[in-house]
Amino acid sequence: MSYIHFDKTQLINLNYSLDREIIRTNRSGTYTSTTIIGCNTRKYHGLLVVPQPQIDAQNHVMLSTVHETVIQHGASFNLGISKFPGNYSPRGHKYLEDFDSEPIPKLTYRVGGVLLQKELILDTNRDRLMIKYTLLEAHSPTKIRIAPFLAFRGYHELSKANTLINKKFEKVPNGAKFRLYEAYDPLYLQLNKKCEFVPAPDWYYNIEYIQERERGYDYQEDLYVPGYFEFEIKKGESVIFSAGLTEADPKTRQAAFDKEIARRTPRNNFENCLKNSAAQFIRLRDGDTRVIAGYPWFGWWGRDTFVAAPGLTLAVGENQTFLDIMDTMSKDLHGALFPNVGSGVMTNMNSIDAPLWYFWSLQQYIYFTGDTKTVKDRYLAKLKGIIDGYRAGTDFNIHVLDNGLVYGGQEGIALTWMDAVTSDGPVTPRTGCPVEIQALWYNALCFYHELTGDMEIATFAAVVRESFEREFWSTEYGYLADVVNGDEIDWSIRPNMVFATSLPYTMLSENQNDLILEIVKSKLLTTRGLRSLSPDDPGYKGYYFGNQTNRDLAYHNGTVWAWPLGHFVEGYLKLHGKSALNFVQKIIKGFDDVMTQYGIGTVAEIYDGDPPHRPKGAVSQAWSVAELLRMMDLVKRI
Repeated sequence: MSYIHFDKTQLINLNYSLDREIIRTNRSGTYTSTTIIGCNTRKYHGLLVVPQPQIDAQNHVMLSTVHETVIQHGASFNLGISKFPGNYSPRGHKYLEDFDSEPIPKLTYRVGGVLLQKELILDTNRDRLMIKYTLLEAHSPTKIRIAPFLAFRGYHELSKANTLINKKFEKVPNGAKFRLYEAYDPLYLQLNKKCEFVPAPDWYYNIEYIQERERGYDYQEDLYVPGYFEFEIKKGESVIFSAGLTEADPKTRQAAFDKEIARRTPRNNFENCLKNSAAQFIRLRDGDTRVIAGYPWFGWWGRDTFVAAPGLTLAVGENQTFLDIMDTMSKDLHGALFPNVGSGVMTNMNSIDAPLWYFWSLQQYIYFTGDTKTVKDRYLAKLKGIIDGYRAGTDFNIHVLDNGLVYGGQEGIALTWMDAVTSDGPVTPRTGCPVEIQALWYNALCFYHELTGDMEIATFAAVVRESFEREFWSTEYGYLADVVNGDEIDWSIRPNMVFATSLPYTMLSENQNDLILEIVKSKLLTTRGLRSLSPDDPGYKGYYFGNQTNRDLAYHNGTVWAWPLGHFVEGYLKLHGKSALNFVQKIIKGFDDVMTQYGIGTVAEIYDGDPPHRPKGAVSQAWSVAELLRMMDLVKRI
C-alpha cells in the first residue's frame, strides 16, 4: 500500500471523501483540483483551470469535470458524481474501489466484471490536462463515453445558463475544439485513438458546491455539456483523453504522459509530499518566476513570497529558482514598498512588512549557499532604497520615529500579515509600532551593515535596539507587547513576538527569549502551528467557520497558522540546541497526519484554534509547506 491511499469504505462515505481534495499544478500556473472521488465541492474546483491574461489576472475554469460512462451489452453505468438540489447524481462514487496518489492521482472503478483505472496528470509547461483510462479487466466488449462539463468563467464566479454561448465546435484530430465565448482561448478535447464525438448540447442546471454554501457564497452553477466522446476499449488497453488550450498530436500523447510521470517526485513519504507540494507553488509564465501563495484561490502575494521562497527553493536545493523569484519580485519594488497583492498596474501596496521580509529572504540565500557576492551585486541598491524610504517616510503613514522604531497605520487599512478587513474596517488594525516589524527592521539594518560595513547604520541599529527593549518589554509580564502606539500598549499574547527570537539578528537576551518562547509554547503552540491569539483572551475565537465576516473575525483571533511555527522552532533551537531536537522532531512528525486530510499530500492555510484543530481555508498554502521544509532543514543541520 502506498503512503497516500484510500479504500472503498472511505471513498463511498461522502462525509469522509468530500472533505478530502486533490490539487495539482504546473509551472505555467494551470491547476486541476477536485475531491478524491471527483465531485466538485467548490467553485474553484475544475479539471482544467488556467490563466487567461487577455481577460484579466485571474484563473479561469475551462473544463469543470467529466462524467464517464461504461457501456456493456447495451447497459450504461455512469461513473460521474455531482451535487444537485436534494441529491447527488449520478452516484458513480459507489463504483470506486481505490484511490492512490503515487505518483499521480489514480482512481480504480469496478462495475460488475469491469475494472477501470483512471489517472490524471498535468503537462508541466503547457495548459493541458491528460486523463489516462486503462481497462484492467473486462469479460465483454466495452465502450467508454466521456461527457465534458464546460464552464469558461473566472474561478471566483459561477456560470449561468445563457443564450450568448457559442454552441458551434470544430473537428480536430480525434476530438473537437470549443470556444464558448470570444474572449477565451479555445479548448481542445482530444483522445489518442479514433473516437466519435456525438453532439448533444445541453445545460445541466443548479449544480451545487457545498463548500461555497458553507462559506456563505452563491453556490449553484449551470454547466454546458456539448455532447460526448465515445470509443471502444479492450482489456489491457490504455486511452488518453487530453484537454488543453492548444491542439495536441494524438500520436504523441502516450509518450507525453510517460514523460510527465518520469518527472514526478514520488509521494511515498512525508518529506517527499512536502517537496512535491513545494514545487507546485512556483509559477513560470511570460518570463517571470513567482510564488502562488495558496491554492485554490490565492494569487501571488509579496509578503508570502519572501516568507515562503527559502523553504520552497533553498531548502530543496533549487537555488537558481530562488534567484529567479527575487529578480522577478525586485522589478516590482516601488519606492520602499513591494506589492502586497498583484503586479504592474494591478497592485495593492499595503504591506509594511514585505520589504523587511525581502532582507530576511536574502539572508537565507546566503545561509544556504554562502554566496554573499550575488546578493551585493544584484540587490544591495534595492536594500538601501528600502531603508532610506522607511527613514524618509512612505505611503500608509509608514515612517521611522525619533526613537528609531517603525510606525505605520492609516484609517481603514491593515498593513501587517494580520490583515483581515470587514465592512467595519480592519479586524486587527495594529496601528502604531507592531512588534514583528521592529524585529524585522532591526534585522534588516544589521544585515545591511553586515554587507556594507556602514557604521552610521550600525549606530542607528543600536538606537533601535535600546528603544525596542524600553518600549516593548515588560518585566512584570515577561513578554513583549504586540503593538505600541504612544501611550497605548497592546499586551495581547499573539505569535508576532516570536520573530524577535528567531531572526538572524535579535535584540533581546537569552533569558528574555526563553521567557517569550515559554509563553508562546504555553498559550499558542498546538499540533498544527501557533494560535493567532491566546485562548485566555476575551477576543479569542476557537473555530473558523461561517460567512465571510464571521471567518474574518476569527482569522487572526485564535485561528492556528502553521507558518509562524518555523520561527518558533528556529528560536527554540537557537536557545536550546541539541537538547530541543526531540521536542522539535515531535512537532514536525505531528504533521504527518495532515497528508491524508483536506488537501491531500500538502498543508492547509489555517486550522481551528480549538482541538482537534481541523484544517480550514486554502487547502494548500505556500508558507505552510515552506516553513515545514525549512524546519526539517534546521533539524538536519543541528
